[in-house]
This record gives sequence, structure tokens and C-alpha cells, in this order.
Amino acid sequence: MMACCSANWDDRVMLHLQSTPDRIEPASGRPAIGDNARVFHILPLITDARSPGEVISLFREAVMGLGADAGYFLSCLRDDATRTSFRSFWACDPAWPAEYASQRWFEHDPWLRYASCDAEPTRASYLNCSSPEESAFIRAAAKHGFASALIAPAPSSVGLSRVGVLCLGSADPERFEGESYPRARVLARALAMELHHSIAISMREELLRGTSLTEADLHLLRCEAAGHSSKVIGAAMNLEAKTIDSRFQRVNAKLNAPDRRTAVRIARLYGLL
Repeated sequence: MMACCSANWDDRVMLHLQSTPDRIEPASGRPAIGDNARVFHILPLITDARSPGEVISLFREAVMGLGADAGYFLSCLRDDATRTSFRSFWACDPAWPAEYASQRWFEHDPWLRYASCDAEPTRASYLNCSSPEESAFIRAAAKHGFASALIAPAPSSVGLSRVGVLCLGSADPERFEGESYPRARVLARALAMELHHSIAISMREELLRGTSLTEADLHLLRCEAAGHSSKVIGAAMNLEAKTIDSRFQRVNAKLNAPDRRTAVRIARLYGLL
């Protein structure tokens, strides 16, 4: 049984949001391996999807097309040293995302750890656990359809501040071995990047709506990012430097940033610059 959902978590306030599961059960009991044409068709549709529900539906189809029994995509965003948030898509046993959140497996997920230090897709069997907690994660994942797994990192332009990982699983320990693996590897990498881009767009739009940033605010942030002082910015806008400072204070408040440098970092992290 496979269910599809999305989830958002914060490492300080663990709020697990799950949509109504869209349950499917392939007639064969297991999806056919090698529907590459279908996956190629799905990939460009993900970014253009109008809602998370559409993305989840496309994700489910792609997981099956890649010959997997289950899959999830996790995006990790580190706003600063104390706050990390997660966005995710799930196409698997509905108990797995609930357990992942309640057991805080993201703190001991060796596949997420791998994606934080490497960009190449790999088989989970090639990775070594670094702690007893990671070994426990592997055992728990296997119970939910990830006895074998293909891991596809999704790096970003902001480095470790935003990392994504696609995990495709199967109850068959040999599913990702053999001649089908090279094609699955390439398609999994592409799928991971499309899902990561989709989440980035969603988070950017949410930030813009939540902060009410204006184009003038973004212009100030671009000037700060370029290294211009308030005096230089003011001269270009025929305004006094103290007026520019006052405007930056308002921008900082909108982004809940202590200073303009941090405001620029947040804007870059969410793709506003």
C-alpha cells in the first residue's frame, strides 16, 4: 500500500502536516521497472505544477516509473545556526512519514547526512552508518519499504544552507542492482533537482506573501549584497544616508533579521536575490 502526502517540520516546533493520503496499490502488486519515457514526461511538469497536491501526484508516478516501491524527498533549510526547517514529499507507507517526524529520524538519517556532503547518487548499501542511531534508522526504513534504496542528493547554490535528498526504496534487496541502475541513477538525479526546485519556489512565494517585501525592499537588499554603503545607495537615490538606514531597519524587521547582512543572507537563501 502506498500513500502520498507532504509534510513540513521545524526542528524547534515539530509540526507534522499531512494531506489526505491518496492511496494506490498497483494491480501487479509491484510497479514495473523501466518506464523511463513516463518519467521523462513527468520531470518538466513538476515545476509547473499549480499545487503541492499536483507535485505529490507526479512524484508518485515518477517513483513507480523508476521501479521503486516507495519514495520520499526531503528538503532541509538552515536559516541560521539555531533553526532548521524541513519540507518533504512522501510516496510510501503512510506510517513512515509519521514515524520519521515523531522519532526525529532526520537527526540520524544517514541518507540526509550523505546528501549534505556529496552530490552523486548512490545505493544505500554503499553507505556506512556512523552511529547506532543511524543503524536503527536503516532497520526502521526497511520495515516501510526501504530494504534497498537509491539515494539522490539535490545540492543548491547556497551550499549546506539548503540541501535536498531523494530516497527511492524497495522491499526487494536487489532492486537497484544490475543493468537498470545506471538509467535509474540518472533519472533519480533529475527528479531530485526538480523536486528541490519546486520546494524552493514554494518557499520563496511563501516568504514574499508573509513579509510583504516590496520591489523597493528587494532593490535595497541587492545594493547591500553588492557591497554598497548607505551613503552610496542614498546618493544614487537622491536620499540621505540616514533615510536609507531607516529603510533597512524596516526591511530587517520584515525578515526578522538583526541586521542588513543577515537580511541579505535570508533573501539569498530563499531565492529573492
